[in-house]
Amino acid sequence: MLLFLLSSALSLTVSNLPIIVQDLDDSPASRDFIDAFRASITFSVVAWPVDKQPELAFASNAAHAALIIPEHFGRDVARGLDSPVQLLMDASDANTAKLVAGYSGQIARAFHKQAGSSGADPVQTAIRFWYNPGRSSEKFLAPAIFVLGLSMFPPLLASLAMAKEGEQKTILQVYVSSISPHEFLLGKILAFMAVAVAECLLMLIPLFTYFGLSVAGDPAPFIIATVLYAFCVAAFGTMVGAAIPNQVAAIQAISFGGFLLVFLPHTAGGSIWQSGRIEGDIEQRKFAMEGHIEREFHHRGPQEGRSCAWPWRLTF
Repeated sequence: MLLFLLSSALSLTVSNLPIIVQDLDDSPASRDFIDAFRASITFSVVAWPVDKQPELAFASNAAHAALIIPEHFGRDVARGLDSPVQLLMDASDANTAKLVAGYSGQIARAFHKQAGSSGADPVQTAIRFWYNPGRSSEKFLAPAIFVLGLSMFPPLLASLAMAKEGEQKTILQVYVSSISPHEFLLGKILAFMAVAVAECLLMLIPLFTYFGLSVAGDPAPFIIATVLYAFCVAAFGTMVGAAIPNQVAAIQAISFGGFLLVFLPHTAGGSIWQSGRIEGDIEQRKFAMEGHIEREFHHRGPQEGRSCAWPWRLTF
């Protein structure tokens, strides 16, 4: 349920945002400029009379922004002169207003570059996303929610089972039995490891069907890593339950610890914020540390340089 709700309800991109356009020039250049907004998946151009105030569209919730193109826009563009256009935004939602301003600025700059260039540039940059080229929020968030569920619920069940035995003193039956501590702990871990694998299989069904994801390349690393991860989260929950013989305290420890286990790697990997938000700083630190490691190898030799490089790798 969390996989469906969080992956479908959360969205890191804005699409089909209603915007009205008042074209006071009605020239081929102004119509091309409007078509640039209409071609964007972010905006949905809504018809609006020229003689009506754009603020009325905000009051009636018909649009969140208004693009006003002045007279002589096409003539000024043809002459290479500045022809400023006006963008009014409903800033009652500040976050949406900032996104509208950012996307509108990108479209305006792209149109200005295309209209002002006399010929093709010798070098052109084209950006292509190998993963999730359509920038779908569902395909972006669903794998992150998949890991979140796998990291939270199996260790929570394992910690509750262990904490309950310590809280109700039923663990004394284990103490007087012939079961060794390693056998007891391994049995608990394997049991909830099976729960984690079953949960993983359940969540993979909607990931491959409803969300349209697929495995690229050899699935063996994913399968092996998932089984090992299931063992780790079950062992983590068992450890917390054995150390804290109180169910309420165990739940809090698992919630905090499990959240950190998911939040920190996914923040660094870009699964919470999309590319371009924080990866620049992370990449700079990574390159700086890798450069330091390379210098250690060259100056100290492979054997000694490898030992000096481990603290830097662990820090990163």
